[in-house]
Amino acid sequence: MPLTCSQLSVRYGQRQALSSFELSLQKGEIRALIGPNGSGKSTALQALAGLITPADGHAAIKGMPVASMSRRAIARKLAFLPQQPSAPGEMTIAQLVRQGRFSHVGLFRSYVRRDEEAIEWALESTGLTSLADRTLQELSGGERQRAWISAALAQEAGILLLDEPTSFLDIGYQVEVLDLVHRLSREKGVTVVMAIHDINQAIAVSDRISLLEKGELRFDGKPRALAESGLIEKTFRVKGQFVEVGPDKPPHFDVELARALSPGV
Repeated sequence: MPLTCSQLSVRYGQRQALSSFELSLQKGEIRALIGPNGSGKSTALQALAGLITPADGHAAIKGMPVASMSRRAIARKLAFLPQQPSAPGEMTIAQLVRQGRFSHVGLFRSYVRRDEEAIEWALESTGLTSLADRTLQELSGGERQRAWISAALAQEAGILLLDEPTSFLDIGYQVEVLDLVHRLSREKGVTVVMAIHDINQAIAVSDRISLLEKGELRFDGKPRALAESGLIEKTFRVKGQFVEVGPDKPPHFDVELARALSPGV
């Protein structure tokens, strides 16, 4: 298993942010973490990445406890992309992606052919080879997000953790990023865990879904099983229904919106 966690719990002072979280991933799997705001999605990702010390339990990469690994060792196996990563606008895509090799190069070793090949592969995998000399400030939202994912891929990490990768993006760029995530999983065997707000996007792109509420795992399974569980309506406190959109396609969740306007307006 590329990434697992057992009984993972995180507390901030007296507040229990994550309680006995369990996760077990297959190579190349896309796992979506969904849940209301404050449900523990971002906390779970940070704990999996070793950025938070859990109060109980542990996360492991290929059987090795994350807590026992150095930051560089973790970075060689796992890449974490926060919600709003930042870098100087004058930095080019190529420069950003080269930074992804730091866990391999360090302070003293020069870049060798193996590093250059990894950078070329990361740019090619994200469709950014022709844009490599553009600065970040010249990019669209979708291109910028792809550039950060490319930097993460340059680490040659087989595990990619994404915290709300489609937030603040127009719908076209959201589709672009999710298509990239799907291709990386299917074509490159990258294992992906992503926190995401949009339920239908989670259902459409993920192999399995983990539903969190108030730091507790409420569901862990296939998207269709979640659609049939009734938990979406209960957890998010909305009325709606899952609609079949076609053969071999995942169901789509339609929210029943209350009429806020008077009839005829």
